[in-house]
Amino acid sequence: MRKSTHWRTLNNLTSPTRYSIPEMRGLHLWVRADVKKYWIFRFTYSGKRFDMSLGSFPAVSLSDAKSRTLKLRGMLFNGENPALARRLEKAENLASSKSISFKQFAEDYIRRMSPKWTSAKNEYHWLTTVNNFASPVIGHLDFESVTTKHILEILNPIWTSKYVTASRLRGRLEKIFSAAITSGYRSSPNPAIWKGHLENLLPNLNVQPTHLEALPYQDVPEFFAHLESLDTLVSLALRFTILNACRAGEVVQAEKSQIKEEIWTIPAERMKARREHQIPLTKKSLWIVERASEFTAESPLIFCAVGKSFHSVYMLNLANKIRTGITTHGFRSAFRDWVSEETNHSPEVAEMALAHAITNKVEAAYRRGKLLERRKILMTDWENYCLSVVRQQNQTLSCESTKNQTGEPQV
Repeated sequence: MRKSTHWRTLNNLTSPTRYSIPEMRGLHLWVRADVKKYWIFRFTYSGKRFDMSLGSFPAVSLSDAKSRTLKLRGMLFNGENPALARRLEKAENLASSKSISFKQFAEDYIRRMSPKWTSAKNEYHWLTTVNNFASPVIGHLDFESVTTKHILEILNPIWTSKYVTASRLRGRLEKIFSAAITSGYRSSPNPAIWKGHLENLLPNLNVQPTHLEALPYQDVPEFFAHLESLDTLVSLALRFTILNACRAGEVVQAEKSQIKEEIWTIPAERMKARREHQIPLTKKSLWIVERASEFTAESPLIFCAVGKSFHSVYMLNLANKIRTGITTHGFRSAFRDWVSEETNHSPEVAEMALAHAITNKVEAAYRRGKLLERRKILMTDWENYCLSVVRQQNQTLSCESTKNQTGEPQV
């Protein structure tokens, strides 16, 4: 072999043997009978010869192989046995992999990942599914001890009866195990991976998606009137959600500092589409913010419980006490139906109000403005519609009060 070895020369080697690299003492390229090639560092320590693998070629380049060899030769120069040092490192990694349980790592992983999710309920759902279904089976085990059999023990009981939950849980487990592998807590393949693995053991069910139950827009004013009679923080948050046709997760994480000049600016990281969204607030929404601040004076959040954001499930529970079976997200659908059937507002203004992503690239290129003025008019009309029953009730009470003051008999 020439003094200066080139990768093309190495690529053309096909005869099964061990080739030495002349410019780097101890470095060899081993060509196997199946023509697969591996880097070998050959050295002698205390009169005994050792061969250490440095990885496969061309995944490990010639320059990388030289760099690794130099490092190992440096260890030899300092009186260390590189082969023994590697064995000790593997033993330490194995010991550390057994020092953390699945439950410990999973909960820490979920907490670390939560800032990237747009809604606080994602963290809640991750923790709930992992703790309810996975931890009872593998929570106490280290990652190396978990097998495919354990994953099937977790998923089989709910795969057909709760397919959506089971499918999401499997995806979450795959991510957790992938993170554990990256962190050095597992050297075996990912036992929760679907493609080429669990897909051979579990049926891929064709489950039709179910739409979230929405309150018919005709019933929103009466529903809103019920909320107006409740002077609670949860009622305020739900009213704010309905008036602004936004997602519950955006509301429970709303900060007072995000509202300037009657416009609420939601950061991109809190939005589903990962784009900043601005909402022009109406008079009622601004009153709600002011009233909610009386409950949360010491917190940067508009709606919170003891200084922390409260869960959107509080609003869901309140909504279901008033009208069983509906969801907070369904009010967005009610708003969209109302715009289409009861107003002359354009669809593009409604879509901008809902912060829907524009899939048509040409349309998205032309729609650069935020249409804030037109959206302010739209949201004011929606506020008037939501408050129509309340104002009607107040007007009736006012008329009755006037009649009573004139001496007319009370009904």
